[in-house]
Amino acid sequence: MTITKGQTTTQPYTTDSTWGTVIPFDQIDEPGCYICNWDGHLLRIPKDAVARGRSPLVNMIGLDPLFVTKISENPFIPVSKARLLAANFDLLVDF
Repeated sequence: MTITKGQTTTQPYTTDSTWGTVIPFDQIDEPGCYICNWDGHLLRIPKDAVARGRSPLVNMIGLDPLFVTKISENPFIPVSKARLLAANFDLLVDF
């Protein structure tokens, strides 16, 4: 593609972000900061917790499915920022 003076091009906006994605608790496979959809608690999932070949650090069993929403790829964001991100997704905040 040749661009001459005065022409502009735009690239489509793409992202690999999974922020705002709602997934079952037992399918968390990426580090990050998550909000529990059932009670608004904050979950910090570090890289070690989801490393291949490792046993899950937490195993919750129940009759009802438990869902979480990913709000950040950084598991250690400040609590104040986590509250703002959760509010942006209209999630219950109880932390």
